[in-house]
Amino acid sequence: MKHLLIIYHSQSGKTATMAHAIRRGATDPDIESVEVRTRMAADAGPSDLLWCDAVVFATPENFGYMAGAMKDFFDRTFYPCQGRLEGTPFAVVVGAGNDGTGALAALRRIVRGFPMNEVQEPIVCNGPLGREMLSRCEALGATMAAGLEIGVF
Repeated sequence: MKHLLIIYHSQSGKTATMAHAIRRGATDPDIESVEVRTRMAADAGPSDLLWCDAVVFATPENFGYMAGAMKDFFDRTFYPCQGRLEGTPFAVVVGAGNDGTGALAALRRIVRGFPMNEVQEPIVCNGPLGREMLSRCEALGATMAAGLEIGVF
């Protein structure tokens, strides 16, 4: 059994909705050998990262940066996990009010220090969340889980 972790923070509900769409895709009935764990950043810790074989980080863009709760998650997990996650596949989703580039750049910079391996193009939702964006999030979840299942990642 492989393990996919979805870590997210959401204040308005937009990023939570995106994270739940990722989970829907990852738990498709055709994917049988991947267990999915979804955690809010404030509730997640080192044991969650050490459990997973791949991770999706979903954060809102706050003041051109990732959510403070996501930064706190990285602060709490970096040293306990340092050197133990090398090459772990990851993907990023940003619920942006602006262009999302600041949040994406900051998150990537931190994750490089673990160091993990980005395996999917990021999804950045600028403005309101629509059906097309939710479909992209579902596809991301399905791709991450299927990639784990067949050994691509």
